[in-house]
Amino acid sequence: MEKAINKAKLVLPGAVCGDIIGSAYEWYRVKYTDFDIFTPQSRFTDDTVCSIAIADALLRGKPFDTNLQSWCRKYPAAGYGGYFRRWIQSSTPKPYNSWGNGSAMRVSSIGAYAESIDEVLQLAEASAAVTHNHPEGIKGAQATALAIYLALTGCSKKEIKQSLESRFGYDLSRSYCAIQPEYSFEVSCQKSVPEAIIAFLEGWDYESVVRMAVAYGGDADTQAAIAGGIAAAYYGEIPESILNVCMTILPNDMKMVINNFNVLLESGRK
Repeated sequence: MEKAINKAKLVLPGAVCGDIIGSAYEWYRVKYTDFDIFTPQSRFTDDTVCSIAIADALLRGKPFDTNLQSWCRKYPAAGYGGYFRRWIQSSTPKPYNSWGNGSAMRVSSIGAYAESIDEVLQLAEASAAVTHNHPEGIKGAQATALAIYLALTGCSKKEIKQSLESRFGYDLSRSYCAIQPEYSFEVSCQKSVPEAIIAFLEGWDYESVVRMAVAYGGDADTQAAIAGGIAAAYYGEIPESILNVCMTILPNDMKMVINNFNVLLESGRK
């Protein structure tokens, strides 16, 4: 099945907007969905920097590891974890067996770029394995990218759910209302990626999905980036009131990558 290109062009912005919306609530956590969508603390974080780095690597045919290092060194105050910060500065970067959700938050562009399920899985693993080579880190990246790819090829939520459950063993039959009240901050792929996907499955548009992801009261920016990329692929829309504000927050070099990446998608990678 062919991908919906107009929807694909919203995937990377969908992840970025999720990150920016969630950024104010990563440490000031909320357990309700009617929070202010933007606050004076809203900013892009490491989720956006890394997402842009992966998209730029695909765009220019660069290695994932060197491109991640280059972009992250350019934006050193974006909020990186300790192990990843050391990896950024290393002259000989090696994967450090991480199962953290950093592999999943940066992978949205792969779901938009890949032209087959096999390519989704291969590229997602390659993008994760430069740092997050633990099986759960790879699984989180693959599940996120595959959900985006399936959404772009017209799969229903039921089909996406069944595919992810059968391939990755995630329990996506749990309800948001059963998880959310007791959920707390969690950085592992295995305890944050399925929950972000469940927010997508139970939401009804882009904004509701992102609000639900943030209102877990967990790793808000990362879970909203993951869920936001999937929701943008599925619904093919981001409210202009959200997208316009987020684009004003991004520096020009990041906006240029988004624009050039979308030109590549339109060209069919030819």
